[in-house]
Amino acid sequence: MFKNIEKPLIMGILNVTPDSFSDGGRYNSVEAACHQVEKMLHEGADIIDIGGESTRPNSISVSSGEQIARVIPAIKAIRSRLSSDVLISIDTTLSTVAKAALDAGANLINDISGGGNDEKILTVAAEADCPIILMHIQGTPQTMQDNPCYDDVVVEVLASLNSSINNALQAGVKPHNIAIDVGIGFGKRKQDNIDLLAHLDQFVATGHPVLLGTSRKRFMGSLCDVSEPEELVTATAATTALGVMAGVQMFRVHDVRENRHAADVAWAIKQA
Repeated sequence: MFKNIEKPLIMGILNVTPDSFSDGGRYNSVEAACHQVEKMLHEGADIIDIGGESTRPNSISVSSGEQIARVIPAIKAIRSRLSSDVLISIDTTLSTVAKAALDAGANLINDISGGGNDEKILTVAAEADCPIILMHIQGTPQTMQDNPCYDDVVVEVLASLNSSINNALQAGVKPHNIAIDVGIGFGKRKQDNIDLLAHLDQFVATGHPVLLGTSRKRFMGSLCDVSEPEELVTATAATTALGVMAGVQMFRVHDVRENRHAADVAWAIKQA
């Protein structure tokens, strides 16, 4: 999948959780989940990212059994009711959840811990010969915003991601199946997020596709003087356009239509 990306991909977020920061509790039922997926596909989503555990700051971790109970019915319903070929990503740090999701019809793994929480997830990806997205996080969702600190956030995040890439390669994941994510908002201060966005080209230069996940993130609220995540659609689209110009190839978003438009316009300009 990653080696055939021709233009920016939009990854629509589907949180089948009761407590995600922006849309927790909205898509817990299979019916609600399918309706939202249908809407995102109509608006231009290329990938549906399904998660059964909130990773907002101070969130409580969820067992593999509970995650599986949340995500598998949604994956099976999407496959049987909506599309046999839509790309589905499983958002988890646990190998057992990843394997169950792949067996149910998911196509790729999105691991916010970069393989650090459960290293067996790298083996799952290798054995399934499926793509995996490795994200950078400082700490855990429970602790990441307590006191994040960097001397040089770009250098340190890049070094950490290179280490995650090496671990994946050693586990047998093929180079073309690895993508990376700088982890905006995951153990980062406001200025850290801004600095990473200003230097996305350095991550693109690794040769691995980059996923950007800024959707409705709190640091943008402080820049725009708004408090509700739903008010940050335009701000998110701005980062999507800038990301396209920097060479980013995938964007994980709540608001598909707006970010599809931003990506397509930026892509046309970049091509010119």
